[in-house]
Amino acid sequence: MTRAIQQPRTRPSTSPGWVTGGVVFAGVLMLCNGVLAVLQGIAAIADDDNVYGGVGDYVYRIGLTGWGWIHLVIGVCVAITGAGVLRGADWARYVGILFASLSLVAQFLFLPYAPVWSVIMIAIDLFVIWALAMYRPGTGRVAEF
Repeated sequence: MTRAIQQPRTRPSTSPGWVTGGVVFAGVLMLCNGVLAVLQGIAAIADDDNVYGGVGDYVYRIGLTGWGWIHLVIGVCVAITGAGVLRGADWARYVGILFASLSLVAQFLFLPYAPVWSVIMIAIDLFVIWALAMYRPGTGRVAEF
């Protein structure tokens, strides 16, 4: 009597659906994040005294007009890169990680002016960085570390 050779049980391969979905979601979040950062920047530039409260002695103190320009520029760059991610551009993944990182740092430094909003934006930036870093185009697989 012959016994059939049994293959060892392995975990099924990662489904490309959720990985691709995460990158698409990251692209949409980048578009939204960029537009909201532009609006945040415009609010700080145009009418900063009525929108954001004054902050006392802060180590990383930049005038609200300066913060407005920083958010405006980063927001435009993030939105353009988000559109590139949605189009599947190869450059957009790496540039997206860079701009999401810059956005994260800018929101961290902006914490005293809008603490709750900054924490929400930091969480979104972290997800975007994770999703773009884990996706491997063409393979549909998650990066293995």
